[in-house]
Amino acid sequence: MRAFSVAWAFGIKYVPNLVHPADSTPPHLPLQFGAMNPNNPAHSSADTPATPSVNTSDSPADSSASAPAAAPVSPETQAALASTAHAPNSPGATHIRSFVHRRGHITQGQLAALERLMGEWSIPYAPRRLDPAAAFGRQAPTVLEIGFGMGETTEKIALARPDDNFLGVEVFNAGVGSLLRRIEDSKISNLRIIQHDAVEVVRDMIAPDSLAGVHVYFPDPWPKKRHHKRRLLQPAFVSLLASRIAPGGYIHCATDWEDYAVQMLEVLSGEPLLANTVDGYAPRPDYRPLTKFETRGLRLGHGVWDLIFKRVA
Repeated sequence: MRAFSVAWAFGIKYVPNLVHPADSTPPHLPLQFGAMNPNNPAHSSADTPATPSVNTSDSPADSSASAPAAAPVSPETQAALASTAHAPNSPGATHIRSFVHRRGHITQGQLAALERLMGEWSIPYAPRRLDPAAAFGRQAPTVLEIGFGMGETTEKIALARPDDNFLGVEVFNAGVGSLLRRIEDSKISNLRIIQHDAVEVVRDMIAPDSLAGVHVYFPDPWPKKRHHKRRLLQPAFVSLLASRIAPGGYIHCATDWEDYAVQMLEVLSGEPLLANTVDGYAPRPDYRPLTKFETRGLRLGHGVWDLIFKRVA
């Protein structure tokens, strides 16, 4: 049975003026790529599905222990958590995913945010073009972030750049719940969330030549060679992303795995619609804040590589 999105589980209806029929049949991609972030709670190379569990505090749960009993939640939220053990598929999806769901922990605060705030700040996936002006309630440059993890960086960037719209795509319930709480706590109005697989969102919902920028920060490196096929930044997906960026727009990637940085540089450099803004790797721009994980890694002598390419006409 095909899974459905959290938004559908909450009974959120598609607003007709948010999406437009696609201009043409979306290009078929041989691989499907979601995104994973080291801040995400479900990093694993195993291909077993998850049954989310609820932690009653906002501290990470011990994966070796049973989760404490949660406060009652609505049947709609329970159905949403169960259904997103697998990201929902578009018709005909046949791709390898770059994310894997296993048993995932979610705090009571994140669960409450999913319950209360999804309808206000999320956009349901639909295989039709999104109208950003209708979705955000204004005309402004739109930046897509793929795999925002727990949302720490996304929150800071959206607050620092109030004149831009930010569209975050993530599949994991804990991360979506965390960012929803940040949106409410920080009163962020220029941020929306789509909980769905990234390649389907980009392929089906983002119009060509429409994005001001794309952020892909610390995607899962899938370090084992046999898992490299699951890496997010492959030629087919980079080509699709480049087609959705407006001329003059940018794609900004960052990783703390040198082997993946080399692959990113090779793949981005091989895309004819993109041009490197520097010779090789770029210095970290001021708008990308250091996360606590990155700061700790740098303190331990680990490297971080940024890549910034611009879309050419």
